[in-house]
Parts: sequence; structure tokens; C-alpha cells
Amino acid sequence: MKKYLFFLLGSILLSCSNDDFKMEKSLESKIVVEGWIEEGDFANVLLSSSIPVTDVIDSTNVLNHVIRSAKITISDGTISEVLRVRNDKNRVPPFVYFGSTLKGEAGKEYTLKIEYLNRVVEAITTIPKTVDLKSAEYIKRNPADTTGYIYVKFDDPLNEKNYYQIATKIEGEEPIFVPGFYGNLDDKNFKESSVSIQINRGVILFPKTKFTPYFADGDLIHVKLRTQTKEALDFWNSWQNEIVNSQNPIYPANTSLKSNIKGGIGIWAGYGQSTIIVRTPPKK
Repeated sequence: MKKYLFFLLGSILLSCSNDDFKMEKSLESKIVVEGWIEEGDFANVLLSSSIPVTDVIDSTNVLNHVIRSAKITISDGTISEVLRVRNDKNRVPPFVYFGSTLKGEAGKEYTLKIEYLNRVVEAITTIPKTVDLKSAEYIKRNPADTTGYIYVKFDDPLNEKNYYQIATKIEGEEPIFVPGFYGNLDDKNFKESSVSIQINRGVILFPKTKFTPYFADGDLIHVKLRTQTKEALDFWNSWQNEIVNSQNPIYPANTSLKSNIKGGIGIWAGYGQSTIIVRTPPKK
């Protein structure tokens, strides 16, 4: 089984100082949510309980905190759907709640309700309108290099407020899209409507090989431009800050991650999405 752990996926730890360790261990763990629904696709939710900072963090312990027996309902205000759970051996943790009836539509609001034991966790999100990718290219610094970066281009609509996330997925290596490092964008920082930006690979925990921020010859790369809400932008920026500040994204720094989850922690996000596949030169 591929030993990947993407972003939170149930591994968010309860933040506390050394003086609070004993008190923190006695507290009830929190329900951790990473859920999303994209335009034209069904909902996915990853669910677990938070891991105390005093515990050993490895893929085995993460599996012990996975929640597989919750009832998860999503609704657009007219149609409701109870998600099913499946085993996806390419992920750690390998259990995903998924929908098959309610497809995401831009402009609609989607509610999430999780019922587990005596707890109820809720969240609301909307799906922003999709902005299309114009192009995505694999470019090397030097022709002789065997590695490179992805450069994307898109047009930020004038007179619209947009927040973006650029994510990538390497075919055969990564089962889901990984947000690029510094790939969360606020259009207030764009100098003009035409946007061109370099994307570095996002951080993966428990990687199969040593992590590198670039792509390589032989990779088949799916590049996705997501439009997202301000809440999602704030969450992913705070997650990235944990990586930068602590140098280890499974340990929180001094501040908690942003969250739009009532009764738990994490994110329930709606995304617009546009994807391009990039083929790199054959591996030598």
C-alpha cells in the first residue's frame, strides 16, 4: 500500500504547550474533517479524530484514528444524500466517504452534517464559478535537466472577487490532487488580469521517496485550477503556515488552523475546477 498522508487527513494534533500536556490528554479528541465538492463532481469526505501531541505519529497510529462508522449527509437545500464509505488502498488513511447522486454546481450552497456517536458536526460552503486554465507547461531551467516546474496561465475575470488554489496530481504516484506550495492565491495580489505563475509540488507526509518541490521527466501531471471561498483560502494558508513555521506539518505551531467546521476542526470546501494534463519527456 502506498504510504501517503495528504495534508490533515485526520492527523491534526491538538495544540498545547508543554505545561498543558497532561490536561490535553484528558480532553476529548476532536473530529477532523477534510471534505470537498467540486463543480461537476460528487462530494468526498475524509474523517478521523485528532491525535494528541504526545502520541507517536506514523501511518499505523493514523489508521487507529480513522472514523469509518459516521453518518454523513450533504444537501443543496433541495436534494440530500447520505455518503457511503469505501476502502481506497492508495491512501493513508484508506477510507473515503463519497457521494454518487448530488453533483456540485457553481453558485449553489452545500451543507454538511456528520453524526458520530453522540456528536454532530456541521459546515456550509458554496461552489464559486470556475475559471478556466489557459495553459500549463513543464519547463526546465536548463535543457539538460531531468526535473522542472509547472507554469500555468489563466485570466482572472475583471470586476469579480476570486480566490484560487492550484493543485497537481502525478499519475501513478498521487491518488488525489495536492495543493501546490504557495499555490493559494488571492486576486488582490495580481497586477493584471492575465496571470502567469510557477507552481512547486505540494508537501506530502510519509512519502514513498524523499520529497522534492519539483516535477521530473517521465511524470504525467494533472494540473488543476480551483476557485475557492475565502474560508477555504484561509484554511489552506494557515495549513501552509504550519509547514513553513514548524518545518513539520503534522505538528501545529503557535496558532490553530483556520476552520469552518462547527463542532470539529478542518475544512468543508466547494471548488470550481479546470484541469489540464501535462506530459513530460520520457525518463532517461
